[in-house]
Amino acid sequence: MAKQIDFRRLSKTMSHALRHAPAQYGLTLDEHGWVAIDALLAALRRKRHIWENVTREDIEAMMAAADKQRYALEGDKIRAQYGHSVAQKIAKTAMAPPELLYHGTTPKVIDLILRDGLKPMRRQYVHLSADLTTAISVGKRHHPNPVILHVHAQRAFADGVTFYQEENGIWLAEPIAATYLTIRSRAAYGGEAASGQL
Repeated sequence: MAKQIDFRRLSKTMSHALRHAPAQYGLTLDEHGWVAIDALLAALRRKRHIWENVTREDIEAMMAAADKQRYALEGDKIRAQYGHSVAQKIAKTAMAPPELLYHGTTPKVIDLILRDGLKPMRRQYVHLSADLTTAISVGKRHHPNPVILHVHAQRAFADGVTFYQEENGIWLAEPIAATYLTIRSRAAYGGEAASGQL
């Protein structure tokens, strides 16, 4: 009987190993977050009985079936694309961003963001979306009526904020001051103009 792999569970375990706690799996990431896939497979097999037969082909099938490319596989190495919270800073290649990026957040923290700007919090970088639809989807993970911010990325970049482009419309950035943020009213989700800059 063919083995059944729970791709969602496998992805969550890999996320923990590659983004948040590699040391718990006996893994050491290089400066760009890469680790040998054989080392990851061995770590997964040691950590949980359910992964004792997991293979590279299983990981490749999981990646092919995913709606978002959270991992990159090159040769004999694999890494998480973004979302790292390890103390070691993962090196990225800076890029000029588009004029606008977007960030979905909760009403509870919007006043704090408008005072202090966007900060990475438990992650290494601020996470931004290239389109409004994705930002709304991300925001709804945390609140049914998220607040969406326009991030005036080109202006922030010109003033020295560093941006990095990842897969699937994800952008990462160093902290972004409130002066580069514009709030959209909830009524504007249908595509009307955003409110004035705050």
